[in-house]
Amino acid sequence: MAKLTIDDQTARVERMTGYEGRYREEDGYTIAFEKFDDGGDFTPYYKGLPDDRCQSHHWGYVVKGRLIMHMPAGDEIIEAGEAYYTPPGHTDELDPGTVLVEFSPTEELARTLAVVAQNLEEAG
Repeated sequence: MAKLTIDDQTARVERMTGYEGRYREEDGYTIAFEKFDDGGDFTPYYKGLPDDRCQSHHWGYVVKGRLIMHMPAGDEIIEAGEAYYTPPGHTDELDPGTVLVEFSPTEELARTLAVVAQNLEEAG
């Protein structure tokens, strides 16, 4: 069994300006607590993936703030207190101060985040 808290000191931590994520992998899934201090539209960072969209499934809960999933059929807005599921084929936008807890298949997430990381590096 895996569990994770928002300030877990034993978790894998990823940080960049305006973002902090804490992650734990178990049995093919990744649990994540993510804080988006700056927010923003992350659509440009999926460039290079099929249809320039995230290729991972996600199940999550918005603890604070607001998440906008840009889907081919239109935007879906998820606000604080709401749980969500999204299939591959989306991009996302978050309000400043948004906090999420999210569950994703580890391999799908890793393939997607490798492209996102490369795009972030190129953007400086």
